[in-house]
Order: sequence, then structure tokens, then C-alpha cells
Amino acid sequence: MKTRLVQFTFFTVSAFAFLCGCVNQSRDEEEPSTEVAVQVGRVVRVTMRARVDAYGMVEAEPAGGGKPAGAARLSTPTANIVAAVPVKEGERVEPGTVVVKLDDRVALAQVEKAKHAVEFAEQNMARQRQLKAIEGTSEKALQEAAQQFAAAKADLAAAQAQLAQVQLASPITGIVARINVQPGQTVEPGTVVAEIIDPTRLVATVHVPVAEAMQVKPGQPAELFPGQNSNITAEGRVVYISPQADDKTATVLVRVSVPPKTGLLPGQFVHARIVTEERIGRLAVPRESVYTDHDGQSTLSIVDGDVAKQLVVKVGLRDGDLVEVEGEGVTEGAMVVTAGSYALPKETKVRILDLHEGTK
Repeated sequence: MKTRLVQFTFFTVSAFAFLCGCVNQSRDEEEPSTEVAVQVGRVVRVTMRARVDAYGMVEAEPAGGGKPAGAARLSTPTANIVAAVPVKEGERVEPGTVVVKLDDRVALAQVEKAKHAVEFAEQNMARQRQLKAIEGTSEKALQEAAQQFAAAKADLAAAQAQLAQVQLASPITGIVARINVQPGQTVEPGTVVAEIIDPTRLVATVHVPVAEAMQVKPGQPAELFPGQNSNITAEGRVVYISPQADDKTATVLVRVSVPPKTGLLPGQFVHARIVTEERIGRLAVPRESVYTDHDGQSTLSIVDGDVAKQLVVKVGLRDGDLVEVEGEGVTEGAMVVTAGSYALPKETKVRILDLHEGTK
């Protein structure tokens, strides 16, 4: 009886140990190892730039520095009739080229009349001088003849100026952008008959928010984009910063040079990105690889083999898809977690899905 009790007890303990082993083995098989699927990028060494965004229009360069404006609008000084338009739209003209000719019959008649008056006054003055030489006239008569001659010359100059006003000529080298009249048309004083633009003298007039205007300096490079196009059309430089702000828009007017042959046209909307700071040879990572918590602490995860280790970093400039970082353990070429970096433990096993190379 005692022997049977011992055998039963041994059997029961053995069975219990066997069952516990099976349960533990089953649990081990059911619990997978911790592994997070992530995408990764690289730490790169690049030139980082800080930029100020501004928007505005392409315009002709304003007058300044002893040069006329890059555009001219020809208008009529008096009421008249258009006699001829010697040029056509799109034609290149030089300073002095007649673009629109008004009826000059009255002006020509006045010039001819003034010329005859000058000739008569000149002859009279010569005669008075001859008479004075033989004491046949008085000094007063000679002075009056000289005054009449001077007045006649002044009248001729005025008549010639009137004649010039009916021959509306371009004051600049440029392209005839628009002709607004046609021969035979009656025009009122101040009517704009034609517009000339020099396409090699354009600027982008943009508006910079007041809060960022202090960062903008003359000579800084600027990338120019037409409308919402993401491709850079031109690279100009800041040539003018207004000394006052517009209180209605809270912006400051800034002009950026537009290099010739860029394809940008006067009146075109433009987006300017003014480079206010440049840092050469800085370490940077894709933006999505950096996580900043509510306390302002920024971290990223460096991949070493199949393990991602979290590092605290200092964040610098943001430029396109890249962000500048500094921190112990951050080296050029190192692999960092991009997609999937949010809420990663300080150290965890990862499985790489894709390598994402950061771009600006």
C-alpha cells in the first residue's frame, strides 16, 4: 500500500512537470520577438540655407543711377490726330526712333513762320550794325534789333519743340510692347499711344513680411519661381529694400534683379526665395527622421545593424526636405529611421523596408 502511494505521487509530480513544460513551450512559440518595420535615410553633409519667401510681380526696372526706367509710355501732349505709326508691335527700337507720328501740319507751319522771322530779324540787326558803323543809326535802335533777333530765335526753338512733340519717339532701347492707336484716330491730351519695354532690364518686385524683413540685405541671392512652379526659373540678387513698411499689408517692398533670357515677363506673378543665411558642410537628415516632444527635446534613431538607438540632437536650419542636426554619435553616412521613427523605444530591433534619401 505504501509502495503504491509513492508510485502515485511520483507519477502525479512527473505529469505536472511535463504539462508545465508544454505550456511554457507553447507560450514561447506564441510570443514573437519584438521587431519594428521602418524606412531609413542617411546623414548627409551639405550646404544648408535659410530662406525668406516673398511674392510679387515682374516689372521693368525703375529709373535710377542716372539711367532711365526700363519701360516707357508715350503719351500725347495736346489734342491731335494720329498721322502715322512707323513701327509695329514686337519691333526693337533705339532711343530717338519715332514710334507714333501725329499730324504735324500746324507745327510745320509754325516752324516755317518762325524761321522767316529769324531771317528777317537777323537781316535787320546786320543792317543796324552797318548803319551804326557810319553813324547812320542810334545805339538804341541797334539794341532793339538785337533783342528782336533773340526773341525770334526763341520763338523758333519753341516751334521746333512743338514739332518734336508730334513725333513721339522712344526714349530707351527696347521692344514695342503695345501700340494703342491707329492712323486717322483723334487723341486727347495725355492719351497713351504706345508702350516700350527693355526685356533685359527687369526686376521682381516682391513683398516680404515685416517680421522677416530684417534678415534681408542688399546683394543676397534669390531663387525666382514663376507662379506656383517648383522649378527655379532664375537666380537674381536683392537690389533694393524699401526703408518703410506698408501698414496695410505688414510687408516691406523688396526688388530682386531678373537676369536676361529667363523667360519671365513683365506682369507675371513670381515667387522669390531670398537666401538670408548659408551654412557650408553641415550634417543633415530627412525631416521626418527628427521627432521633437512637447518639452522641445529633439531625437532621432540611428540604425546600427538591426538595432535602432535613439539619440538626442540639436536641430538647426531646415532646408527643403532636410534638417540640420548636431549630436554625439551623428556621423556622415549613418543610417537613420525616417518612416516609423515616432514613439520608437530608446533601443529596439528593426527591420528595414526601404532606404529614403533626403532631398532639398
